[in-house]
Amino acid sequence: MLKVACDTHTHTLYSRHAYSTIAENVAAARAAGLDLLASTDHFSAMLWPPQPSNQVIKDYQFFLNYHAWPAEWDGVRVLHGCEADIVDLDGGLYGHDVPVSHSMNGNPLPPGTTLADRVFQSCDYVIASVHGKRFCEGASIEEATGMYLGALANPKVLVLGHTGRSGVSFDIEAVVGAARDAHKLIELNEHSLSDVADSRATCWLIAETCKRLGCQVSISSDAHVCVDVGRFDCVLAMLDEIGFPEELVASRSRESFLAAIEGAGL
Repeated sequence: MLKVACDTHTHTLYSRHAYSTIAENVAAARAAGLDLLASTDHFSAMLWPPQPSNQVIKDYQFFLNYHAWPAEWDGVRVLHGCEADIVDLDGGLYGHDVPVSHSMNGNPLPPGTTLADRVFQSCDYVIASVHGKRFCEGASIEEATGMYLGALANPKVLVLGHTGRSGVSFDIEAVVGAARDAHKLIELNEHSLSDVADSRATCWLIAETCKRLGCQVSISSDAHVCVDVGRFDCVLAMLDEIGFPEELVASRSRESFLAAIEGAGL
């Protein structure tokens, strides 16, 4: 069975429906034998109600102060990221249309700065995911495919998150091919297989397409509590049955995942 040394999608208390601190997640990663942990809290309307532009940045100080975390924490390499909601059929990400005029300490920001611009500056990479699907209602397969292609085109996006459980029908081959060509990653998410039975067939098809087209994947727990950090049993069993090649698993080691980030130009 494949070995995975990185958990590339996890959440802390900041996500509001998660239950552990970053320190608890790091300790869990160390106990699970991981070499790398990425903390990727939600960046979406799930967090805070809309605020005037001169106040909105204050609700997102958690992301802006990532530099306070040690890069190496108890032997675990810690990366900073976010899971940003895709919010329209152009592939726009949450905050792309929210202007911010001042930093959290009140200093003016360059004209045209958006909330997404400011948050993404602090992130090693971004996961782009669909959660609220209302904007997709009635969308054609071509439109939904264009949505994912638009998200992939964002220079800070490294990973398309849990596409298998998004509930959105899209051209899997086109999206996987585009991710491969852009040196970006398709996520295979433990939660999508362990807790969401309806998504298993789609996840399987996505994994098989990644194998066939030679697209790298990122395996993650999507942990919302520390005891789930580093748990990938369902994903690994699926990949073992598929015969998925180890060299396409970007999260197989710290070195391979950091190389994937560099390869995507981040």
